[in-house]
Amino acid sequence: MSQPSWVTRLKMKWNIQSNWDFWMIMLTFSLAGMFIMFARKIIFHLVGIKATTPLWIKILLYIPIIPPSYYVGLLFFGTILGQFAFFWEWEKKVLRRLRLIRSKNVKH
Repeated sequence: MSQPSWVTRLKMKWNIQSNWDFWMIMLTFSLAGMFIMFARKIIFHLVGIKATTPLWIKILLYIPIIPPSYYVGLLFFGTILGQFAFFWEWEKKVLRRLRLIRSKNVKH
């Protein structure tokens, strides 16, 4: 038996059945990634970051501001493309990995 294609492996990993859902999820990741380029410019402008601002300041601001914006973009575009449930679970999984929310299976 041959190894499944990368699409099939991702569909199995993400527990999705249809090719349509798979491609809408991939499009959502792409749109959120492109969105963050524009959001970064807007956010940096609002905070007063200019081309002459030292790189270390840009990095210090980038880390806490940009990743949350990306996840908001995932939820936004995921909702528009009919994949809200997938991305809501995706983000909860990411937050659990970062230990920002507790898993339902944790015993106290």
